[in-house]
Amino acid sequence: MSILLVTSSPRGAASHSTRVATDLARKLAATDPSNTLVVRDLVANPLPHIDPDYATGIYTPAEARTARQAEVVGVSDAVLDELFAADTVILATGFINFNISSTLKSWVDHVARSGKSFAYGENGPKGLVNGKKVYIVLASGGIYSEGAAVQMDHAVPYLRSVLGFLGMTDIEVIRVEGVGMGADAVTAALAKATAKVDAIAAATAGQVAATAGQVAAAA
Repeated sequence: MSILLVTSSPRGAASHSTRVATDLARKLAATDPSNTLVVRDLVANPLPHIDPDYATGIYTPAEARTARQAEVVGVSDAVLDELFAADTVILATGFINFNISSTLKSWVDHVARSGKSFAYGENGPKGLVNGKKVYIVLASGGIYSEGAAVQMDHAVPYLRSVLGFLGMTDIEVIRVEGVGMGADAVTAALAKATAKVDAIAAATAGQVAATAGQVAAAA
């Protein structure tokens, strides 16, 4: 299994989303020695926001692109290659102004490309990024999974919509919420998220063991 971890919180080591997502990635990777883990840190290495060179370059034949167009399209190609190579994708973000971080939005802008990750046909658009499991790790100061503030959560609905448009519909959300409500709330939020991470890792390990058993029985 190839795992892609994309982190985007500007809080660095203090980031709850990065901490939980990294924990998940490492525990999933440990379920099988053959697993690989690729990490894209969008804070340490932010992607360029789309600009005129990108917008025109992706529709310009490679041999006709300017040096700048080739550079920005090359960045997008590399990000897409990482996505297509992954079996499992983990996206980590803080809840910033009721949505995802701008750095993660740039990642979305680079992977959402007509003819690459989706295509238009007679029946409308079709996602081309298929067969992947996606985990969204979202940290927020308040509670947005339930109650009156649900309508203010534009992060999870947006990610579900855009990822689904690209063909990624097997999505699970891990929330680290209420971290702005005091030390006890932080402890409780991390404990709940960690328990979910452990359950996911245990289930994955069980699947790996079952598959290995089936292979051994058939040998």
